[in-house]
Amino acid sequence: MLGTDATATLVARAQRGEAAAFEALARAYLRAAYSVALGFVGRPADAEDVAQDAFVQALEHLDSCREPARFAAWLLQIVRNRARNWLASRKLRDVPAADAPNDAPGDGAPPDAGALRGELLAALGGLGAVPREVVLLHDLEGWTHAEIAAVLGISEVMSRQHLFVARRALRRAIDGQSPSGGDDE
Repeated sequence: MLGTDATATLVARAQRGEAAAFEALARAYLRAAYSVALGFVGRPADAEDVAQDAFVQALEHLDSCREPARFAAWLLQIVRNRARNWLASRKLRDVPAADAPNDAPGDGAPPDAGALRGELLAALGGLGAVPREVVLLHDLEGWTHAEIAAVLGISEVMSRQHLFVARRALRRAIDGQSPSGGDDE
């Protein structure tokens, strides 16, 4: 993630029509956009499509980004909206993500990697939107809690709390425990 000053400078340059500036923004934020999209749609290929569509929309409406220093928050809101729209249309024409084929054998991943990925995606789908985004941005993208807090409009303490609770829920879901801990019975 770029700093707010660097981001604001790139946004201003991109708004003036500099393609290189928008390319730099895409390089800096495409992985985060993909992570947020993946948290919503649950399929890597579909998340790529949603993230790319969101960038196209961002480019087309870049002049409406009123706070260039908050480009990341603005972009990730576009990603969320595109992902929600995509999910709504998928409900009408598609099968659930759990029915999608796992990784093809021989792709270099361990044989159970596809199953684990499916479990993880299902567990991520069970989280609320904010905890899911915190986990993906922190653990997958390496963002700090300060960066996450700024983008999501929450405090750093809340970002840490979401991460703690989400990781615990993911561990339980993958280990096959009930949300209450699984050892009460």
